[in-house]
Amino acid sequence: MEIIFATANTNKLIEAQKVLAPSFKLVLPAELGYTDDIPETCDTIRENAIQKVDFIWKKFHKNCFADDTGLEVDALNGAPGVYSARYAGEPKNPINNVKKLLKELKNIPEPKRTARFRCVVALITDGELNVFEGICEGHITLNPSGIEGFGYDPVFIPLGMKKTMAEITLEEKNAISHRGKAIKQLLCHLSQNHK
Repeated sequence: MEIIFATANTNKLIEAQKVLAPSFKLVLPAELGYTDDIPETCDTIRENAIQKVDFIWKKFHKNCFADDTGLEVDALNGAPGVYSARYAGEPKNPINNVKKLLKELKNIPEPKRTARFRCVVALITDGELNVFEGICEGHITLNPSGIEGFGYDPVFIPLGMKKTMAEITLEEKNAISHRGKAIKQLLCHLSQNHK
């Protein structure tokens, strides 16, 4: 089954394909001729995911899903949250985002640097909306470490691990990550309802 993944982020595509292949073939909006930004102007991660999938559904009327993800740091009252991708301003710059985060946390001791990644996946199939959520608890390191992954992965250590998300394999990451959890719920739903 073909399904549109409403993203231009190839890192997200690779993670999702690892979970959904071979049962589902993912198609990007760019492959269908849409290369502009997909709107994400809402105040919550959940609303952004729904806004994105609704936009793509209305444009193509094909089964599609979108995700929105944020890093919520307790010492920063949940920031950067919905603004994670643009935390350091426009244009999006993951390295600057990480630098800003570490600067904001510079006086916060390691035990108080608790955080979580939250991922919401919104799916529309045959006009029907379903929403799935995955959370990965952990904490923010003092310095970046690792070259795998993307975004805030080099400064996020998942609960119960000693390595950052940028120091583990994609398979290990998908087993415990926020996106991995949400995409697995999506897969379960699709497998039961769209064979």
